Amino acid sequence: MSARPADATGHRGASVADGAPANPGADRRPWGGLWGWPLVFGVSTAIGLVSSLFSDGGFGDWLGWLTLGAPVAACLWWGWLRR
Repeated sequence: MSARPADATGHRGASVADGAPANPGADRRPWGGLWGWPLVFGVSTAIGLVSSLFSDGGFGDWLGWLTLGAPVAACLWWGWLRR
């Protein structure tokens, strides 16, 4: 392979002709954009399970219902009702 001339910034990296992506960062999302909601639902489910296991009526049962029902409601909304 021959030496490639530097571009305006002095970069001699791979070009689009070599199979390199034109904009390598274009398809990357922030970390929270990909993992934010799954983490929220995971923590919510863990709180709901612990609350339901160790509560004996009252606020703990309601907290369990809400935190365990939120992922179910989200799955119903995104998977079934949005068709």
